[in-house]
Parts: sequence; C-alpha cells; structure tokens
Amino acid sequence: MATGYLELLRARHAARLLVGTLVGRLPNATAPVAIVLFVRAEGGTYSTAGALAAVYGVANAVGQPVLGRLVDLRGQPRVQLPTAVLSALAMALFAFAGIGQPAPAYAAVAAAGLFTPPLEGGLRALWSSVLPKEDHVHRAYAMDAVAQEVMFTVGPLLVTLCASLWSAGAALLVLNALGVLGALSVVVSPPSRAWRSAPREAHWLGALRSPGLLALLGAFLAVGMALGSITVAAMTYADAHGGDRVYGWLMAGIGLGALIGGVAYGARQWAGEPARRLRVIVALLAVCYLPLMLMPDAVAMTVLAVVAGLFLAPAIACAFVLVDRHAPRGTVTEAFSWLVTTFTVGASLGTGLTGPVVEAGGALWGFAVPGVAGGVSLLVLVATGRVLAAPAGRAVVAARSENDPNRAVEPRFSSGDRA
Repeated sequence: MATGYLELLRARHAARLLVGTLVGRLPNATAPVAIVLFVRAEGGTYSTAGALAAVYGVANAVGQPVLGRLVDLRGQPRVQLPTAVLSALAMALFAFAGIGQPAPAYAAVAAAGLFTPPLEGGLRALWSSVLPKEDHVHRAYAMDAVAQEVMFTVGPLLVTLCASLWSAGAALLVLNALGVLGALSVVVSPPSRAWRSAPREAHWLGALRSPGLLALLGAFLAVGMALGSITVAAMTYADAHGGDRVYGWLMAGIGLGALIGGVAYGARQWAGEPARRLRVIVALLAVCYLPLMLMPDAVAMTVLAVVAGLFLAPAIACAFVLVDRHAPRGTVTEAFSWLVTTFTVGASLGTGLTGPVVEAGGALWGFAVPGVAGGVSLLVLVATGRVLAAPAGRAVVAARSENDPNRAVEPRFSSGDRA
C-alpha cells in the first residue's frame, strides 16, 4: 500500500512540501491541548481553558478563508510567512502574559487563531504543479489526509512531552517556533515561490459562488458534526468504563481507523465519477458509526472505534478532488480553506449539540448523533448530485516550474471555466 505514496514522495519537492506543511500546522493542530494545559498550569479553571480554546477555534475558522483568498490574490510567500510569524508572536504574548488579565489573554489567542497561515489549502493548490499526472494529484490528496491523522495523533504527544520536560508555557513557544520554521521551509521552496493562482473573476463571494462547493460544504458540515459528537459521547462512555485511559484509546482508535482507511484508499487508482464515489464512502461512514451504539466492553468498543474511523480519511481525500474540480477559477486556496473552516465549525456544533443529548439520554443517544449526522451528509450529497456532477469543460492552467517554465498542465476541472 505504501508503494504509491513513496512514488509520490520521490517527486521533486514533494516530501519537502508535505513535511514543511505538517510542521507548519503543528501550532494549529496542538492549540486546544496546549491552551488547556497552559491555563491549568497557571491555576485557571476548565471553563477558562475551554473558553480560550473556543475563541482560538472561532478566530481560526474566520481567518482561514480570508487568508486563503489573500494567497490566491498575492501568492503564498507574501501571506503564509508573515501570518505564521504574527500567529506565533500572538501565542508567545499569551505564554508570557498568562491569564491574570483576561482581556489580553483572549485578544492574544484570538490573534493567534486569526493569523494561522492557510498552509493546508496552500499545499493542495501546489500538488498539481509538483506531480505530473492527475491521478497522482488525487493520490496525493489521500496521502495528505493520512498525514493529517498522524499529525493530530503525534501533535498532542509533543505538547505533553514539552510540558513535562520544561513547562506548558515553553510548549507553546517551542511548537509555534516550529510552526514558523515549517512555513518558512514551504514558502522558500521553488514551487511555492513560482505558484500563481489562475486569473479570477472579481466577485465578492469568491469561491462561495460555486454551487458545487456549497454542496460539499453542506455535506462536510454534517461530517464535522459527526466527528465532534463522538468526542463527547466517548467521554461519557469512558466515565463508566475506565476513565481517561479508555477515552484515550477510543480517540486513538478513530485516528487509527482513519489512518488505515486513508492508506488503503490511496493505494489504488479509482475509476468513475468522484461525486458518486463520495456518496458511497459517506454512506459507509454513516453505517460504521451505528455499531458504537452497542457500547460493549472497552476492548470491543475500541475495535468499533477503529471501524468507525475507516472511511473518514477516504471521504476527506475524495472531497479534496471535488473541491479542486468545483473551485471557481483563481480561488483554489480559498476553496480548500472553506472546507477546513466548515469541517471545524461542524465539529464544534457537534460537540455543543451532543453535550445536552448525553445529559438527557446518556452515551447511547450520544452515539446516535454521529450516525444521524452521517445520514444528513449523505442526503445532502444525494440531493445535490447534479450540482456535483463533473463540469463539462477542463481548465488548462499554465504552470511555470523551475525545470520547465513553458510546461502546461491540466490540474483540475473548474466550474468557472464552463462555457
């Protein structure tokens, strides 16, 4: 299975871009855990920690599509590196100032979230200029989804390691410094410096004027809700079956399942229309959530958590293909950033919704929420099937590279290019 990914990573600049992006995104991936640990070390309450983490998340959700649009307009180096530095400085201010004065603390974490560079969307915009074939680009999306699962598993471990070796404040400083170095590695690379967005039509809606993209955002809002609801339902289950240790195993099980599913999905080439494939994957995702309602013993529940995660990374990878296809010309980074934002908002909504559900009906009804949310996502995809159908025209985008400045590639379909 890994052979296909190794082939991609042997392409010039591919490994550097992937690793640099993952390192650059560490501050974002670890922020909720790092903020909670820091606030608790400062003597703050869980309510304060949760509120600060929520402010960071909301600011990040607002900033990603805005910064993504700036990347499309101004290029990657002019946006990615300055915002990475600003975000790191804001988090450093938070680490040095502490939580004694609430207003500066909230302002600092809000700024850190708002200026988080859109490296995730930027990487996906670069794949078509680095990889020679369209099927390689699609496989790279799957590899990207797998790498995310690794990052979100390893990231919290790095936070706790730094906190135990030094302090929670030092963990904030170290991880954000690493984030700046990761962003720097990406933006000084030849593909990032040479990349230019396709010419775009001036429109205040930007990427959101694409009906296909709106359909995907609606579907993945529900997928995000499903994932967010599991985090709360699993905590309720763990309280009655072994505590934090069991909760950790359940969350790791979801991540492991997504990792296995992503590797398997990217190991082969897929024929047929990606919109139809996404409907099948989301249907399987929803079905695999349902066995969690059985709530067996902790070992069996962990196995069910692995099964529940199997189709998450394939769904995300397939969605990347469709975002690339339906993004209006010149808005690809913004479009990918909107998907990230929508998924994050959905996860927050799922967490907020499931809290009252488990208080009223227990973990059983909490585990019913992801199945229902997965079903809603499927309904959205079925209802918008015609909108998500492949556009008739193919955009030919001139891609200038260091090796072949005159090479023209066809990286994606674009709904903005249809006659």
